[in-house]
Amino acid sequence: MREINAILTIAFRDFTKLLRDRGRILVSFIFPVIFIGALGGSLQANLGSVLNYNFQTFVFIGVFAQTFFQSTASGIISLIQDRETDFSQEIFVSPISRYSIIFGKILGETLVSVVQVIGILIFGFILQVPLSFLDILILIPAGLVSSLLGGAFGTIVMANLNNQRAASQIFPLLLFPQFFLAGVFNPIQELPLPLWILSRLAPMTYAVDFVRHIYYFNKAEYQYVIINPFWVDVSVITAMFFGFLAIGTFIFVRNERNR
Repeated sequence: MREINAILTIAFRDFTKLLRDRGRILVSFIFPVIFIGALGGSLQANLGSVLNYNFQTFVFIGVFAQTFFQSTASGIISLIQDRETDFSQEIFVSPISRYSIIFGKILGETLVSVVQVIGILIFGFILQVPLSFLDILILIPAGLVSSLLGGAFGTIVMANLNNQRAASQIFPLLLFPQFFLAGVFNPIQELPLPLWILSRLAPMTYAVDFVRHIYYFNKAEYQYVIINPFWVDVSVITAMFFGFLAIGTFIFVRNERNR
């Protein structure tokens, strides 16, 4: 029960921090306006006539999955910053498992990502993205899968960074290129070989493609927006999640013991 209480406390702390951070909440609402409205709308106006699907909806689903992934991954990376604060020092010297700290952060940042996605859904309704109540019911669990993969990715990256400065320099280089390699804003069915390899190495690729599988299933556009077979996405996400989480947590625990 002590470990469970620790996990829930850490998760609730991260969720409470979001509710108190009005700037972060505001940014979470501005982000979909920029990328779904401006970028998606512009590309739909210019390319929509030559595509077999609505590009704005395509971008909407991509941003939906990417937000889950990025929010949780960034939250795990914040452990590096927390390590340097007084509150985090109390966590790290407390008699709880380092594994509980990781699980608590993933759970907390998953809850945070759900709040941020609400802004995306609201903006989607404003833009009249075709979303039924059933679509939302199936998209949220699919997004949570993306969130868990993002948490595992953040864990293995965080475990190999020593300080906040390194995190602020390296993590964006590992995350931001995935926006384009994963096809969040752009089709990636056809790519030059070097980009194709990088795209298939990017964890976000499988998270975004998985969510699009869920949304576009039984829709006419399905064959035009999907990259991999569904079983491939599920298999790779499962392997990456357990692999990243196990290796990252092991390295993190080892580094903390050696501090």
